[in-house]
Amino acid sequence: MANSQAINSNFYLSQVQQTRKTGNSALGKDEFLKILMAQLQNQDPTNPMKDNEFIAQMAQFSSLEQMTNMTKAFESFADGQQQMQLIQYNSFVGKEVTWHELTEEVTEDGKPVVNEGKGAIQSVKFVDGSVEFTLTDGKVINPGNISEVTSSSTSSNSLVEASMLIGKTVTYDKDGADTSSEVVSVTNKGGKLEYVLANGEKVNSSQFTTISE
Repeated sequence: MANSQAINSNFYLSQVQQTRKTGNSALGKDEFLKILMAQLQNQDPTNPMKDNEFIAQMAQFSSLEQMTNMTKAFESFADGQQQMQLIQYNSFVGKEVTWHELTEEVTEDGKPVVNEGKGAIQSVKFVDGSVEFTLTDGKVINPGNISEVTSSSTSSNSLVEASMLIGKTVTYDKDGADTSSEVVSVTNKGGKLEYVLANGEKVNSSQFTTISE
């Protein structure tokens, strides 16, 4: 006759500890239910499980299921929080930052050596739950290294905005006369924007009198 063993909290704990030691999957609610059903099938007919024992084990199963669902809910919440953080940190992309970084080196008077620099943030990513910023020069920093954040380059923003005129027809003043042509490209030289037109002319925005489709 097969021996049965009550599935109480001590038994469940021992199974979890054993699976951790052997590297197998942790005992979950499905495995718990299978063990309970096997116990019922193999119990001694002359000494069946008492109602209070069965109720206690079902309560244990219910508790295990609730813990499993709670764990999944926390994991889902943590993933959502990480996604929200990533979205927020993405607003740093393109921003100019000043960073400081402690090193293991010390000065002659025992003070720590601090590296510092400036750069534009090129990308953001999560690594092992922590945020990492990659600058355009390849330098990798974390939020704790940033000491100052400034707006992205004005010239870069202006170039992007100016590029919206590509394909538009502009009328500009040339030697006192109005001339029209289509914008084919925009250049930024020395911080000054120039619009290259289809007729070969290069003009600046101060010469525009009309902009049309």
